[in-house]
Amino acid sequence: MKFSIIIPVYNVEKYLAECLNSVISQTFADFEAICVNDGSTDGSPYILDSYAKKDNRIKIISQKNSGLSVARNVGIRAAKGDHIFLLDSDDWILENALKILFENIDNQDFIWFSGKVFFDDTKMEITDKPFSEPQMTGWDYYNKYALRPRRFHFVTTVLRLYKREFLLKNQLFFKEGIYHEDNLFTPVCCYYAKNVKVIPDILYVYRIREGSIMQISNSKRIYDNIVIANSLADFFISQENIDKSVIYREIAGLYFLSFMSHVKKQFKINNLKAKSQINWDYYKKVSIYPRHKRIYKLIKISPILFRIYIFIEKKIKEKYRIVKKSNINCN
Repeated sequence: MKFSIIIPVYNVEKYLAECLNSVISQTFADFEAICVNDGSTDGSPYILDSYAKKDNRIKIISQKNSGLSVARNVGIRAAKGDHIFLLDSDDWILENALKILFENIDNQDFIWFSGKVFFDDTKMEITDKPFSEPQMTGWDYYNKYALRPRRFHFVTTVLRLYKREFLLKNQLFFKEGIYHEDNLFTPVCCYYAKNVKVIPDILYVYRIREGSIMQISNSKRIYDNIVIANSLADFFISQENIDKSVIYREIAGLYFLSFMSHVKKQFKINNLKAKSQINWDYYKKVSIYPRHKRIYKLIKISPILFRIYIFIEKKIKEKYRIVKKSNINCN
């Protein structure tokens, strides 16, 4: 079997049929779709059963609610296909997605493709910027594209087709019990990949909707950023003979992001909780850029100084934008 499509399902009865229809209507037929019902309490299980009855390529695994990472890992371990395609149950894929991917497979550890963002409230679609690379190492790919401005975050895992053998050999599974698991999974995946291909094809439609996991903000999300930053630092600081400038910038950014969240809400209380989670030795080592060095020192010394610094920095940027806009209008 060529493809295993892993679809975690949790309370998406409104969108699930559209997702499954996009799968069973694929022009390339050699695949299985593993739907992991993660303890849904709405009509999602009934929709899954109805589709499984009419298409034997759809397989259902049911479990108690354990989160997206657990559901994906269960699907990966159960997969029989040569390649793993991750599909969120409120999204969908274009009907020729698997056919195009099949035509591009040549022993790559993963293939990166492009997609569209669909805004559920306005029904507006925005196509992301496509790129193309016939072959490169995963780490060269990471350093070239991780900071490129795009509609999709670089770490988004649903825009890659993974060789199953590559994932299993390197024990590349999603860390369970956290939000933003893609932020941890993708850099490590890129480190291990020896052969990566980038294709410009638009194959995936990513739905932005109110109430989705990615639209929910809470304190756990903040602390999970620190868990991810600590984990990435623990992994990459010990690696030798690789360029670490981009990954260090991203790790320092995760630490900084957690404190920026505290500036906006419940700063004093959450700041103390967050500081207790940080591995300060790691944070210091990854803060190699001047701005990150300043932020590291201010956060460690005083939350108040950090808050003042962010306020001043914000005012300077606002003034710069006003001056820049004024100059443009004058010209």
